[in-house]
Amino acid sequence: MDLFSYASQSVVDKSAPLAKRMRPKTLEDYVGQEDITGSGMFLRRMIDADRVPSMILFGPPGTGKTTLAEIIANTTNSHFEKLNAVAAGIADVRKVVDAAKERIRIEQRRTILFIDEIHRFNKSQQDVLLPYVEDGRVTLIGATTENPYFSVNSPLLSRMRVIRLNSLSLGAITKILKRALVDCENGLGLTTLSYDDEIFESIYIAANGDARIALNIFEQCAAMVSGTAIPKITLEVINLIVGERMQRYDKQGDNHYDVISAFIKSMRGSDPDAALHYLARMLAAGEDINFIARRIVICAAEDVGNADPQALILAMSAASAVQFLGMPEARIPLAQAVTYISAAPKSNAAYIGINTALSDIKHKDCGVIPPHLRDAHYQGSASLGNGINYSYPHDFEGSFINQDYLPTKIKGAVYYRPTENGLEDKIKDRLKALWSQRY
Repeated sequence: MDLFSYASQSVVDKSAPLAKRMRPKTLEDYVGQEDITGSGMFLRRMIDADRVPSMILFGPPGTGKTTLAEIIANTTNSHFEKLNAVAAGIADVRKVVDAAKERIRIEQRRTILFIDEIHRFNKSQQDVLLPYVEDGRVTLIGATTENPYFSVNSPLLSRMRVIRLNSLSLGAITKILKRALVDCENGLGLTTLSYDDEIFESIYIAANGDARIALNIFEQCAAMVSGTAIPKITLEVINLIVGERMQRYDKQGDNHYDVISAFIKSMRGSDPDAALHYLARMLAAGEDINFIARRIVICAAEDVGNADPQALILAMSAASAVQFLGMPEARIPLAQAVTYISAAPKSNAAYIGINTALSDIKHKDCGVIPPHLRDAHYQGSASLGNGINYSYPHDFEGSFINQDYLPTKIKGAVYYRPTENGLEDKIKDRLKALWSQRY
């Protein structure tokens, strides 16, 4: 590199965003993932020993996946290659692995291939990697924001270690921002900025635990107050920069499934406050309100069931109201249904019953329909024995007569086992009186 190119590169580096300038170069500077890179942890030991295994770094944006890969590149004696799955193709992968083979033969030096956004590779592209990971020609490090168990082929995934990185804590974000504030070479240390202590929590909330966003907000705040008589970052300045808080919520991604799972489990667990919280998350992120309504209807039938049959009626009414109203008013019937279902007594007896019955149909010889239950309305049915000896329940006291309804081969099978919760307790008592041999 000549002097002019070096000077130009220096200008680029100094003018780069704060988040890029403050990117850690060593594990000692790497903040927020101590449970995987701390002293004595598996990955730390592997990096220190220069025996890095093939791995998938999985976590939300801004948690340090690419940074960790670059630290490995700076630390290891292996040759390091980087590809981005958005721009790279199979030809690029083959070029790297061919060079890796020569490098092993000539230099006895391993190659680490880092593929950012590896979930963007399709199945055939991922399949190309498999033999090279298997024979050790390359050590593959993939980074992804998508759950690798959904987005990475099982054969490839089975040969890699999945390492999950979590959103950074308030303490980690605060440490990163304060480090930027005093760093005179890459950060804002040459400025005379002051700040209110509460700004760090505000930035942390706005950034959703994303260090990159937090540093970008911090840099914008510094730019806004620079040149003022007393350059100070306050909550008012942050609010001007941030505006309405962004919601990290990918409707096709892992977070989508995590939120809807927490939503359903909160209703099932009879916690209306938690259920409303996750409902609010989905609404704020623009989730399809019809999708939410469908999940509520399913929960009413699956988890409340006959403990309170009114729950399903209310859920269906809410689903109709959602289509009629649209947002933002649709949030109201959704909230009504969610709180009712959350507070209702619970029973999954009907849900278990139909699943058990279906299992019997699929895996057992259940026998034929008893003749007395067969259709006897058409001419000639009697000659086939259809309907003979059938007792019409309404002809008897209480509209009930004890007769066999199940096929002979599964006589006495019990699929519906009502609980003692809510209305189902009364249902259980009635069934005990009618079918004492079963209940």
